[in-house]
Amino acid sequence: MVRIKADEVARDNSVDKVEQILQGAMQEFLQNGYAGTSMDRVAVAASVSKATVYSHFQDKEGLFKVLIEQLANQKFSSLFDTEPMEGEPKIVLRQFGTKLLEQMNNDQEHSAFMRVLIGESGRFPELTQICVRAMIKPMLETITQYLAAHPELNISDPEATARIILGTLVNFHITQNVMHGKDIIPMESDRLIDALTHLITNCAD
Repeated sequence: MVRIKADEVARDNSVDKVEQILQGAMQEFLQNGYAGTSMDRVAVAASVSKATVYSHFQDKEGLFKVLIEQLANQKFSSLFDTEPMEGEPKIVLRQFGTKLLEQMNNDQEHSAFMRVLIGESGRFPELTQICVRAMIKPMLETITQYLAAHPELNISDPEATARIILGTLVNFHITQNVMHGKDIIPMESDRLIDALTHLITNCAD
């Protein structure tokens, strides 16, 4: 029994260390970008030894990949786990758009992380590909499946339409928040969501 409890404590400590390292890494990546961040700096920010960082993550790319995947899983779960895409399209699409924009707009860390990804995409395209694979692709697949399950919408290409929906919302967030453009091209998010929902569901009218 003592051995089992000791193993459980060790696992808990390991999970805590990983989370500690990821938090430190996020801090460093946001402050210094991918290229300017080192495993040494991550160790200092996380208040752990460099050996501890390497015991959990092989290299900086692996650490960044886990950070993106964790962020993607959190975003996806908060969007779809509590409120799956089920129900009448005009209601569901409006709710999805509202929730996604609220989630992105209210999370300053997410906006800052997007700036890092976009800024590093030229030198490190494989990193932004991780984001597309872990975050964008699952969302597109979920929206596509929902649209395909509603033939009354008369949508000939659900996959392309899913890209239009997600692309419109992400572009709105990037231009308004990531690129600080809301004072230059101001628009209320509700107005965009209403127009987008109307465009998608109008085919059924």
